[in-house]
Amino acid sequence: MAESAPQLDLLRHFELRLLRCTLPPPSPPPPPPPPPQSSPYIDDLHRLIDGIISAIEAGRYVEALSSESVRAVLGVNLVESVEEAELGEEIERIVEEYLVGGGDDVSGRAVLVMSIAVAALLAFVQCNVTGPIVELPTFPLLTKGGMGCEAWAREQLMSAGAELLGKFSYLQYIVFAKIMLMKTKDVLFGRNGVDGVRSISWWLVRLLLLQQRILNERSSSLFDLLQVSIAESLHHFGDMERVASYWRSQLHTEEALNIVSLLQLEAGLVDYAFGRVVSARQHIESAEVAAGIKLLVSGALGVRTVHQLVPKAQRVLVANRSSLNGLSAGSLVSTSLRADATIVEENNFGTDETSDVLRVPRFSEEAVYDPNKESTGDDYAAAVSLKPTQQAVVAAQCLLIEKSTAQDELQRWDMAPYIEAIDSQKSSPFIIRCFSDILRIRWESTRGRTKQRALLMMGKLVEDLFHPKPEVLRRIHFCFGVHIPAVPALRKEHGELLVRNGLIGEALKIFEDLELWDNLIYCYRLLEKKSAAVELIKTRLSEVPNDPRLWCSLGDVTNDDACYEKALAVSNNRSVRAKRSLARSAYNRGDYETSKLLWESAMALNSLYPDGWFAMGAAALKARDMEKALDSFTRAVQLDPESGEAWNNIACLHMVKKRSKEAVIAFKEALKFKRNSWQMWENYGRMAADVGNFAQAMEAMQMVLDLSKNRRVDLELMEIFVIEMERRASFQVSSSSTTDGLDCNGQTCSGYEAPAPRETKQLMETLGKIFQLIIRSNPEGDVWGLYARWHRMKGDLTMCSEALLKQVRSYQGSELWKDADRFKKFARASLDLCKVYMEISSSTGSLRELLAAEMHLRNTIRQAEIFSDTEEFKALEVSLDDVRSRRLANSEARA
Repeated sequence: MAESAPQLDLLRHFELRLLRCTLPPPSPPPPPPPPPQSSPYIDDLHRLIDGIISAIEAGRYVEALSSESVRAVLGVNLVESVEEAELGEEIERIVEEYLVGGGDDVSGRAVLVMSIAVAALLAFVQCNVTGPIVELPTFPLLTKGGMGCEAWAREQLMSAGAELLGKFSYLQYIVFAKIMLMKTKDVLFGRNGVDGVRSISWWLVRLLLLQQRILNERSSSLFDLLQVSIAESLHHFGDMERVASYWRSQLHTEEALNIVSLLQLEAGLVDYAFGRVVSARQHIESAEVAAGIKLLVSGALGVRTVHQLVPKAQRVLVANRSSLNGLSAGSLVSTSLRADATIVEENNFGTDETSDVLRVPRFSEEAVYDPNKESTGDDYAAAVSLKPTQQAVVAAQCLLIEKSTAQDELQRWDMAPYIEAIDSQKSSPFIIRCFSDILRIRWESTRGRTKQRALLMMGKLVEDLFHPKPEVLRRIHFCFGVHIPAVPALRKEHGELLVRNGLIGEALKIFEDLELWDNLIYCYRLLEKKSAAVELIKTRLSEVPNDPRLWCSLGDVTNDDACYEKALAVSNNRSVRAKRSLARSAYNRGDYETSKLLWESAMALNSLYPDGWFAMGAAALKARDMEKALDSFTRAVQLDPESGEAWNNIACLHMVKKRSKEAVIAFKEALKFKRNSWQMWENYGRMAADVGNFAQAMEAMQMVLDLSKNRRVDLELMEIFVIEMERRASFQVSSSSTTDGLDCNGQTCSGYEAPAPRETKQLMETLGKIFQLIIRSNPEGDVWGLYARWHRMKGDLTMCSEALLKQVRSYQGSELWKDADRFKKFARASLDLCKVYMEISSSTGSLRELLAAEMHLRNTIRQAEIFSDTEEFKALEVSLDDVRSRRLANSEARA
């Protein structure tokens, strides 16, 4: 039986209360809702839901998981006789029995199960993301377990095909929440869909994205699940109309916009996590619109250091005030930008004893927004009081900059206006402030004048995770809408910062505590204590012999394949890292077929690893499996479109298969990222000429000459250029004398498109420039011959004869009369030279050229008697007779 309208409204009210736990509190606070007992539609089930949500709202997650609500679902105690390997299946069975076997109110029961899962999820978030870190029970209602339960949860999370970032605590909480949410969603879909409990898809998105964030690389299985869940969430809550129609009068002022903005931000974070920059940008822009703010970076005069006297141009974030909803004029004044020492000290916007660089630039008085002046609609973001949702949008813009720009110093300066805009706010949610501090630490740790401050800030940030203040209720807001790193990831970053500052001893303690064995090995190598790393790993293995990560780390430091094989054995053939290491080892020893098979097995477990596809393609290429290599490199560029090496390999494979058009497309992509490779430009030029794009082919030849300092000349390609220009020149000559060869569409009778005269002229000029570059540094004989043909097309027979004469002289030498091939080249060049001499004589009537031709042929024939049986020698004799007859005829005419 379907729920009545009042009951459905009540269930949706429960959903909204759960979502509000992660939303910023409204300002001013709304009046408290009426107690549940005042509603005649609340039964025992609704009271259980109200009780657990009330505990969640108060931040008492352990109390919520130990409440009567959980016992109503799971029973008094989760079966103790169940083995750890079957624990997940047992939880699924219990949840399904509770949902389908307890009456018609399936949606109400689903809300209760979802509330339990949310409590477990937020408990995990508190201890592993936001803090304050507290001690939690192994798991409520799980009397079995301890370390065994933790190992089971770790195995469940790593089944996604990636390892954990570090040592996390209470992993069973997130696994328990995932099992309950996914099973509840499956049951709802099996009946009437999730229409009655639409927010379950959103909570599942948050959980799956959090799981991805605690893994050390992207997981293909999580990507597939996230795509389904985020699409459902956007369908239900992607715009304000749908949010308003779902919750109607239960929403506070602007709460619908906050919900839409937060969902769009989280959708952008999903795409960001998997490298989909374009889609992430679209979602973040949608969040910006929903938040009522328009951002752009401008400039203003200001000072950035304490001792700076003359204001200089500074980049500043500008917010469009016409879109800021509900901002009063007074709230737009930024006292932090004025030269007021009290305010600066209070808000920590200025400097400190570790650096004279201001955290936020002080702009000149003219640059400070004044509410009494007429507004133009645009104000500095630092000079307006941004709402929490708007600050989250500002923070998300930094992620787009990070993904869409090069990893260099300029990238951090591109982020600076956004970081400073958040730092300038008088109040910010705890998570957004922490994220801003992390971005600042990454930026300032690369600068000599601020690296000490960055190190101290990072230490303070880590300490705050264990400090009881602020309480979890203030920390949990926006924890899913900001890309805040998990606690182990943050501590790892702290350790790496310590290493860069030479504090290796302190970093060792952090890495050992987090069980980051690879980082630990690196530190011991810096200390030249490799043996100590081996002993530490072996000691740990004696305590935890079934940890595949330890076996892989031991294999890395000892270069022993047996360690990787042991890792596969203890992981039931599920260790992706072990398979990758064995594949690399097989490739290095030349066993390419085995390497290819191992890479196939590894990529089947996790396909979102671009380096793996590239390595698999390289192994397949060595094993002569061209189709597999092409498929692997294609998958690599799908995941990493900026991999120039992969694009080049794709192009080369197409070139081998005579697929010129596909090769040209691939080379174009490769050259976007590998512009300094003359080999790549040379191959691109050949393929471009092959498809008839001679303009790009000549451009490629110019790049080859520039990169090789005119030392690399592809004579075959140059000859192709000359032949094409000769074809075009002959076509223009024939078309100028008659138009019978063209149809009304400018096509030849054979179907070929007539070359444009203007294009041909440009190509001729470009080809001439290429020849000029070549003959200055690499004047080989064949080059002079091609250059002569170019002059002939230009109609300059004098320069043509000079080029041919230089070609002839380049072949001369003591080796000429001993090398038959060289003599043939010399003879052909001599014949071409004499033909040009005869043409010049015919046009000018001069005897000088005929005499020079006759003398050259006579001397050549006299010296080349050893080659008298060749066709070239006979052609020289015929040419000599022709020159003599022309000379005699010319002499008689003169007489």
